[in-house]
Amino acid sequence: MDLDIKQLAGAVKAIAEEKNLPENVVQEVVEQALAAAYRRDYGDREQEVRVTMNLNTGDVDAYVSKEVVEVVGDEAFEISLGDAQVIQKNVKIGDLVEIHEKVENFGRVAAQTAKQVILQRLREAEREIVMAEYEDKIGTVINAIVGRVEGRIVRVDLGKAQGIMPASEQIQGERYYPGQRLKVFLKDVERGFRGPQLVVSRGNTQFVDWLFRAEVPEMENGAVEIKQISREAGVRTKLAVTSTVPGVDPVGTFVGGHGTRVNAVMGEIGEQEKIDIVVWNEDPATFITNALSPTKVSRVEIDKENNKAKVIVPEDQLSIAIGKGGQNVRLASKLTGFDIDIMAEQPQVVSEAVIESKPVPVTKLKKKEVLESSLLEAIEEHGE
Repeated sequence: MDLDIKQLAGAVKAIAEEKNLPENVVQEVVEQALAAAYRRDYGDREQEVRVTMNLNTGDVDAYVSKEVVEVVGDEAFEISLGDAQVIQKNVKIGDLVEIHEKVENFGRVAAQTAKQVILQRLREAEREIVMAEYEDKIGTVINAIVGRVEGRIVRVDLGKAQGIMPASEQIQGERYYPGQRLKVFLKDVERGFRGPQLVVSRGNTQFVDWLFRAEVPEMENGAVEIKQISREAGVRTKLAVTSTVPGVDPVGTFVGGHGTRVNAVMGEIGEQEKIDIVVWNEDPATFITNALSPTKVSRVEIDKENNKAKVIVPEDQLSIAIGKGGQNVRLASKLTGFDIDIMAEQPQVVSEAVIESKPVPVTKLKKKEVLESSLLEAIEEHGE
């Protein structure tokens, strides 16, 4: 099977359109493949060959680079000075000149070589285009369709590319099935042996941030903003928010009328994940108190040097402050950046000795014989 060059020229445009690749990229790939085919049929594998193709006429021209020498030892790589000067007048010994060769056809083996090179290079070119397109989308939320679930890894279709969602980036307790439509956060684009690997997430904090941006238009003009987010995906999320406009309630803005905004976000990440929205404050003690909401805090002792905080709460608030499995205090620590230690407030016991101005003496009971003797002595003294 010979390679039909005329037909190949016409196929370049069709390939470019089908693969959504620039025509010049496809043409370059084909020309590289034809150069490999030329070396196979007409030259040497080590030769430096450049091939050009005219897409309109289908003409193929090969240009073989040869070194100018005094005495030719290998005609595949060298050319005499006299022959070289016929091509290029000012050429000197040691220069490289290109010898033009007209190519009419290639043999069966060369055609197979060209086909393999074209397929390989097209895949590489396609990957590069995908990389360039999706690298601009890193840090954004995009639509995806679940392709298949392989153990704990979920593979998703992002349109022109495939992505993976590792177990660490999934929402705890969320179930995935082929054909399911999801919003995902494009976390990274990694170059791998098989091409670009797009890593997506639904379990990171940035995903929640983007969902709120879609629901809270006041974030666009900077009236309100999210300062910090701590999250245990599928269980609980804490948001620290603030307002830059006097009179604007940041928590109310994020919650929305009748909870519409926060409910819309919960509808995407799952109703099982609770969202606490608290007011950010530059004062660490106040911020920590807010972060431990809904706990009632008695006082906060800050150790800035060691980045620690001791929080004292009423005894009946201890379990609320810590949360199930330590979740509340753990998320509050992540949110504030302080290592928080929760302690119960000890009730103060006040003794009578403290209340009286003088200590009250305590009389010890005497033995029976001693008591009787004292009574007799008292009677005798009274009789006298």
